Amino acid sequence: MSKNTSKMIKELKGIKPEIIKKEELTRLREIVGAINENKMGIGTLEAQKHSLIHQLAAINERLTVMQDELMKEYGTLDIDINTGEIKYNENDEANKKD
Repeated sequence: MSKNTSKMIKELKGIKPEIIKKEELTRLREIVGAINENKMGIGTLEAQKHSLIHQLAAINERLTVMQDELMKEYGTLDIDINTGEIKYNENDEANKKD
């Protein structure tokens, strides 16, 4: 009860605390530390994401080049990725016999 009374007297005199309690400071540091740690983790993930996006763009460019090659060679892109079988449309020139 004396702590409460002492607090009330300080409030009546207009005395304000200069520092927070050690326990509060410890909790505050833990919370801020956790926030900083999470922000660092997000930054790391964003950097990885950025790198992967660039890699994907390069791979997509390789696919486009290969698709152009396949189209010139076979006249179609309808190819089974598992077997390599070419599926020609009945109207395609490449499938017509002279």
